[in-house]
Amino acid sequence: MATRIRDDMGRDVSLLRPPRRVVSLVPSETASVFALGAGDRLVGRTHYCVEPAGDVEHIPIVGGTKDADVSAVVDLRPDLVLANQEENARPALEELVRLGHTVFVSFPRRVDDGVAHLARLARLLAAPRDDSARGAIRRGYDAVAAARAQRESPPVRAFVPIWLDPLMTASGDTYLSDVLALAGADNVFSDRERRYPLAADLARRSPIPADRLGDRDTRYPRITLEEVEARAPELVLLPDEPYAFSEADAERFRSLDIPAARAGAIAFCEGKDLMWPGSRASAGIPRIRDIVRRAASSRA
Repeated sequence: MATRIRDDMGRDVSLLRPPRRVVSLVPSETASVFALGAGDRLVGRTHYCVEPAGDVEHIPIVGGTKDADVSAVVDLRPDLVLANQEENARPALEELVRLGHTVFVSFPRRVDDGVAHLARLARLLAAPRDDSARGAIRRGYDAVAAARAQRESPPVRAFVPIWLDPLMTASGDTYLSDVLALAGADNVFSDRERRYPLAADLARRSPIPADRLGDRDTRYPRITLEEVEARAPELVLLPDEPYAFSEADAERFRSLDIPAARAGAIAFCEGKDLMWPGSRASAGIPRIRDIVRRAASSRA
């Protein structure tokens, strides 16, 4: 019996039989496939698909997330290609579809959506009754429920930079921001959209009007340290990816006139815990929640 599931591009993706050869172009998807007990079906991955360590190294690499080698993917004869609207470049995905390959595109922007996608992925792989799959999905929902029940009140005001030069962060319409909310923190830049061009983002000229933005992504603004001080975060959370923040970088934020610096609430975290939907939530959400809890204690 055929399986038909709608992806996050609004396309109905059909599989006549459970896929045996899967190429993942998304690091979080690669980890989730293993968590669901279907890692043996992966025949291709990107350079950035490094989890679970010790299990992925033998899987052939087909390029990066933004520059996947279409011919290398085709040569692997996949039954299913897993992609993400934000992670992957659109031309490569369109070419794979044109060549007749089944491409499933995800784009969860909320933690709940990420766990629901894990269940959806289990259906795609015809693995929902497998003990590994059921356990992974249950752990995800349990972690979300536990975090929701233990959120700080009032929430901790948090700032998460994702790049340093230029300094960048995430708006409220992102998975990262929802992780913070679930962990008991408010993203201090939740209302700050990216403006175009760069000079406008840095308040040096007027931005392009909204009706002329087209499909430009406005969710990752470039900001200034003065803006950070004005938003007065009680916690600065420094991830190790996509930019690997260092102790020297932390010192820059400790020098700012913000509550987080005065309370010693400049903390490091794993970027995957903030940005990887799917199976990562079960362990990542509790770790972020613990950091937020410590920041809440420091402000008391």
